[in-house]
Order: sequence, then structure tokens, then C-alpha cells
Amino acid sequence: MSHLPDHFRRAIEITPAAGTRERIIDITTLGRRTGRPRRIEIFFYRASGTTYLCSGAGGAATDWHANLLADPTFTFHLKNGIRADLPARATPVTDPAERQTVLAEIVADLNQPHDPGTIRPTRLEDWADSRLMRISFRQRP
Repeated sequence: MSHLPDHFRRAIEITPAAGTRERIIDITTLGRRTGRPRRIEIFFYRASGTTYLCSGAGGAATDWHANLLADPTFTFHLKNGIRADLPARATPVTDPAERQTVLAEIVADLNQPHDPGTIRPTRLEDWADSRLMRISFRQRP
């Protein structure tokens, strides 16, 4: 993320003290069947200094996840306080140890006493099957 302007990096590098508003973004993926842009609102998370998208507790199938598996390039739209459309790439997190570490950080973050998220209390075992994507930010061409 070093190539991003400081104000964009600060908006992405949230801490457990960040509130719900700072965690909400939009993403635009390409539909895996139609090839058309699909924009949705979603939470993003930070763990171990990295940005993630996660389907949340229960691990239900999501179109955004299936779209990113088919085409991992997408747009990460900052929209609260700072507006920016950032080119990004998603990589599925499949290594069990990495998944455990990241999901544990996400759950601990959501269980902060100041209630940064809308899901609380939450338990790690409820998130075990979540779809989890690691996000990297690409430089503009």
C-alpha cells in the first residue's frame, strides 16, 4: 500500500477503535456469468497489517466471493469521509493456519467493548466457514 496517498492509507488502515462507518465500503466486481459490473456494500477488516473481505459468521455463499474467484480484480470504493475508487486484487485465504489467525483477529475486533461493528458478541467457531479474501491494492496503470 506504500504507493497509495497517505489519506487513502489512513482510511484503509483501520484499528479496533474504528467504528462501523469507517469499515463500510463498496466493491465492484465483474459478474462471473454476465461480465457486467456488480457493486455492493460490504465491511472490510484489518488483521496482521493486511486488508480482508469476509462473508461473516455462518459462511454462506456470496456472489461477490464467487465473482472474485472467477476474476480477482475489482474496485475498492472508499466512501465515508474520503471518496476514492482503488484498483484491487483479491486472493482467497485457504491455508488453515492463516485463516485461523485472521478470523481470530476479526472476531476479537468485532467484540471490542465500544462496539465497532454491528455483530456482537460473536464467536470464532461461528466464522470458521467464512469466505475470506486477502486484498492487495494495485497501482493505477
